[in-house]
Amino acid sequence: MDSVERSTVTPSKSRLARTFAKVLHIRALIPDDDIRKTKSKMKKKDLVKKSTNIPSFDDDEVAVKEAFIAKVFASLSAVKAAYAQLQFAESPYDPDRIQSSDQILVTELKNLSELKQCYAKQTLNDTSPETTLLLSEIQEQNSLLTIYEITTKKLDSQLKLKDSEIIFLKEKLADINSDNKLLEKRLKSSGQLDIAENSQLSSLRPTHFMAYFKQAIKSIRSFVHLMVNEMEYANWDLNAAASSIQPGISFWKLNHKCYAFESFVCREMFDGFNHTNISSSSKQEKNRLLFFDRFLELKSVRAADYLAWKPKSTFSTFCRDKYLRLVHPKMEASTFGNLDVRNLVSSGEAPETRFFLAFSEMAKRIWLLHCLALSFDPEVSIFQVSKGSRFCEVYMESLSDEAFLSAEGVDPRVAFMVVPGFRIGAAAAQ
Repeated sequence: MDSVERSTVTPSKSRLARTFAKVLHIRALIPDDDIRKTKSKMKKKDLVKKSTNIPSFDDDEVAVKEAFIAKVFASLSAVKAAYAQLQFAESPYDPDRIQSSDQILVTELKNLSELKQCYAKQTLNDTSPETTLLLSEIQEQNSLLTIYEITTKKLDSQLKLKDSEIIFLKEKLADINSDNKLLEKRLKSSGQLDIAENSQLSSLRPTHFMAYFKQAIKSIRSFVHLMVNEMEYANWDLNAAASSIQPGISFWKLNHKCYAFESFVCREMFDGFNHTNISSSSKQEKNRLLFFDRFLELKSVRAADYLAWKPKSTFSTFCRDKYLRLVHPKMEASTFGNLDVRNLVSSGEAPETRFFLAFSEMAKRIWLLHCLALSFDPEVSIFQVSKGSRFCEVYMESLSDEAFLSAEGVDPRVAFMVVPGFRIGAAAAQ
């Protein structure tokens, strides 16, 4: 028995010894550096696997999750579309559409709740994720299309509302214009605004003079605005120009400097207003009917046409003299680069330039006012105030309220006069 046991154990030991000898032999053949590198790489791979801990998915799982996300977005789009329909059904109020939209909204919210539960329980099984993905995309596009259709309907509704408002406002404007024409007709019939050609001197009223006075002031301001723009374009120093017209004046606001130019124009144009003829070249006898006829002759004619029609008329002389006096040659040369307009005016012609046309219309308004003033009995007289005079709120209007605030306890004084005032009989008007 002992001999048998020894014979069976001995071969096993010999195989183990041979295997161990082979390992030692291989170990002796491989360098130590390569062994250390191999161990280091194996350790790194193990560390990466332990640190990342990222599960690997197959293609089916990815497709199922993509289909699930698509279902979520499709359901969200359906909720938005249902809510948009609900809002649209509220105005104008449609109970049937509100009820159907509410049911759709509740259904889609339930679908979202079910999808949430599926995600929480990780039950995302889908036998055909590709089909689910396509159906979800179709559902999402349909929901977006519904939202766009509702938006289009809202815009159409707003457009119709605006159109109806425009129609209403046009009708209202037509009614207002009709009322204005009726009022204007009544005023004209009462002699408040217009003077018919067959009117008699006895029909003149102070309101006639006031109406043409306002037109004259409006034309003066239009001309001053044009003149200041031309000066600015020619690089004039407007501050120095305003100071030369009204020296020693401090303006409360920068735009108040234009009143210095307006005062200069008014001073020149209204100079000699109460003379029988404010043109120095003519010495005709005063006659109320004569001036009233001059007024009627010019009031409905364009100034430039009248100047070309009657170049030697009293108005043409007045217009020429006032232009040569108001517009200085240096100003004209620096602004327009030449004296062509001045030479034409001096020769009795009416240049068709924007500047001279504006001047001629202003001169026409002042001439009409002059003729109308001399047609009254007693005639209308002009009055002016000098610098330093006490300010009177009854007959004067201030350009700046700040002057009264800064002069508490002191009577405010006139710095300079812009537009003159007029006396119509015993009353004063401005």
